[in-house]
Amino acid sequence: MFKGLQKKYTDHALLAAFAKGDRGAAQQLTEQLMPKIHAHAYYRLGNIADAEDVTQEAFLKLWKIAPIWKQDKAQVSTWLYRVVSNLCKDRYRRATLEGMVSVQEPTNESQSPTSKIEEEIRQKALYTAMTNLPESQRLAVQLRHIDELTNPEIAEIMEISVEAVESLTARGKRKLTKILQSHKSELGYNHG
Repeated sequence: MFKGLQKKYTDHALLAAFAKGDRGAAQQLTEQLMPKIHAHAYYRLGNIADAEDVTQEAFLKLWKIAPIWKQDKAQVSTWLYRVVSNLCKDRYRRATLEGMVSVQEPTNESQSPTSKIEEEIRQKALYTAMTNLPESQRLAVQLRHIDELTNPEIAEIMEISVEAVESLTARGKRKLTKILQSHKSELGYNHG
């Protein structure tokens, strides 16, 4: 029913259909957006369970506002990224206050034990390095290079100019490179 429409219109059309009672539209919209939204939450929080909770909470908020959604305000995905970013900030603040910030990484069952360990070390190093970035740089780098959003999409999510996104991303990448450079050999990148 919704095939052939451009993505941004598809998200809007699906949300509008859900608001009119079409549960299939909600299922399709969830299938389209959930993986990226969940990945965004995971990279922000570093914990699968927390990422799942935040993702569910964001989608619940979306379903609640569906009947009053204004299509010209924002893309559905952009709105969800913004909500998830805010929920992650809130959760991180709470966890920091409670002293319970933890890093848990998913495992890939098809990898060898050595590969799993190396990948886990690299993921933890990246996550740790990213936590050393200022919040705005961390978010810009994550949205651009992990979530693979465009600079205009990031600008809308962060409510800043495209030029500011480019600057934050460049500064964040330079800082990440500097942080990770000192750990090249222990991360297995000192070959050759």
